[in-house]
Amino acid sequence: MHEMAITQSVVDAVCEHAEGRRVHAVTVEVGALCAVVPDAMRFCFEVAAETTVAAGAELILLVIPGTAACRTCGAEFRLPDPILLCPCGSADVEIRSGRELRIRSMEVSEACAQPAGAATTPPR
Repeated sequence: MHEMAITQSVVDAVCEHAEGRRVHAVTVEVGALCAVVPDAMRFCFEVAAETTVAAGAELILLVIPGTAACRTCGAEFRLPDPILLCPCGSADVEIRSGRELRIRSMEVSEACAQPAGAATTPPR
């Protein structure tokens, strides 16, 4: 399941950029041609974020549809799966979208959060 490795990388990047602040939501663009299963990625996010500043954060996945242009006939069309064929039958296509995998945004708190497992001492 490659979703765990991908999601762990997302969590690592989010936590690094959060700089100790609590993460409330993360929006990730995932191309339809990346072979990532959204439900599996959501599960993996919950597990990978468990002991980090992203614990309990909402993962918002924006699925980008696959699109391509045919170099033979010039048609632009959607690619519902990784089979790269134009409706005209040509396999000489250029993928325009659907391979994206990027963190689009994240929502964090303003105050710094305590590191996971840190002992808290009441003020004197």
